[in-house]
Amino acid sequence: MAAGLRRDERSTTGADVRWTPRRGATAGLVLASVLLLLLVGIAGPSAAKPPLGPGGPELPWAPGPWLVTVLLWTAYVLGALGVHLHLRWGLPTRGPWTWALALPAIALGGSWVTAFGSADHTNYAAYGRIAVLGGDPYLTPPNAWPGHDPVISAVRPPWDGTTSIYGPFATLLQQAASWAGGPHLRATVGWWQGICLLAFLAVPTLLEQSGASRSRVLALWLANPLVLGLALFGAHVDVVAAALVVLTLWAAPRSAFVAGLFAGLAVSTKVTAAVVVVAVLVAWWVHERRGWGWRSARFVGGVLVTAVPLHWWAGPHVFDQLERARRSISLATPWRPVYQLVDGPLGGSAARTLVTVLSVAVALLLVVVLGRLTRGLAPAGVLGTATRWTFVLSTAYALSAAYSLPWYLLLTWATLPLLGASVLDRALLVHLLAATLAYVPGRVEGMTATVQRVTLWVRRVPVPYAVLIVWGWLTRAAWIGSSRSPAPRPPAPAPPPR
Repeated sequence: MAAGLRRDERSTTGADVRWTPRRGATAGLVLASVLLLLLVGIAGPSAAKPPLGPGGPELPWAPGPWLVTVLLWTAYVLGALGVHLHLRWGLPTRGPWTWALALPAIALGGSWVTAFGSADHTNYAAYGRIAVLGGDPYLTPPNAWPGHDPVISAVRPPWDGTTSIYGPFATLLQQAASWAGGPHLRATVGWWQGICLLAFLAVPTLLEQSGASRSRVLALWLANPLVLGLALFGAHVDVVAAALVVLTLWAAPRSAFVAGLFAGLAVSTKVTAAVVVVAVLVAWWVHERRGWGWRSARFVGGVLVTAVPLHWWAGPHVFDQLERARRSISLATPWRPVYQLVDGPLGGSAARTLVTVLSVAVALLLVVVLGRLTRGLAPAGVLGTATRWTFVLSTAYALSAAYSLPWYLLLTWATLPLLGASVLDRALLVHLLAATLAYVPGRVEGMTATVQRVTLWVRRVPVPYAVLIVWGWLTRAAWIGSSRSPAPRPPAPAPPPR
């Protein structure tokens, strides 16, 4: 572990990392993974990718359900292995040229690929279109929209009867994409992917300005094929929320009010981003207790300035679907077997309540576990402490929630680079891989009966137990102190004079 930390410290200075056979092999694994993901993205519609209509840079070839499943599983396994070796040995880099070349390359790939891994982007397009046409996406599901609209009618089961669960700022961005794309689904999705691309690229830029080592930013975010697949190629709204949270953390030592504005946008994108509000207040209490009340008032004031008007604009139904969704239980979590076990004796409603209570208890336990494991890993100061507790709270929720999907983990991976190397890197990489494999290929349509049976078995059997193993791994590491205090982290860059 100490050696890993020394590598990180060297990379912080921007020094070149020379080419070695091991690093070359690591680069090959990452590149092979990304190329496989790009192949799925530029191929025609498949069980991983819904049709978006004519046009677009797609190949006149569409992989069958078995092939696209194997391609994605292979890509993610190779990618996880590449990230593991990257954390251990590093990737060959050439100082600042790494940034200058990596960012445009990812921007080019992101703009070329059609979103895949789910059909969520068609939902976003439909909600934005409903809002543009004067409807309420929180009240009217796509299949209840009168008449035939080429964008709204493109939403596929099981989401065509579901109203929006996203925050009002997310809906505003979806509306902007719809306004730019008009009645064309492909154009609307393209504009939405552009928003996600900007958010994805903002994260590493802000992380490095906040004091994260370039090596960890590359390994955990920018050159992490699993994150690329979920955040950029998946075009999930969670990447926008993650970018706004990182922007809040970056602004916290600089201006309480501005940080509050960004936090309000984050909360108005996904309600789970509210963890950053708690984390920032805790950080100021720890480091700047004198004047905490006035600073906190300005911060909360900033949150209200953005969040209140957005929620007023969204209307009274903005939380309706959120209330219904909170009692859902994912197939790929340990809570599904628990629910199935107690459903018969207790009945559906009581069984769901029990699962909710147990998941909250596990979340609180994981807050303690992760709090112990992150002790001494964050940079000194407000930014480091706020990042640490944002990571702890968001990760405890994502690991323990009864309803959790792999893209819910993006906030974890957006904040992990600011922490030092530890057992968390390996354990959370295993969890991310398991969660990602569980939801391959990503759609309920376009599947054969065999592929559906095999993929559902992966989701229902090995993955929940993999999550349990990660819970135990982290708890054991915290209990025996395997996250022993690392070398002191360098302080975050000082903010400009206010």
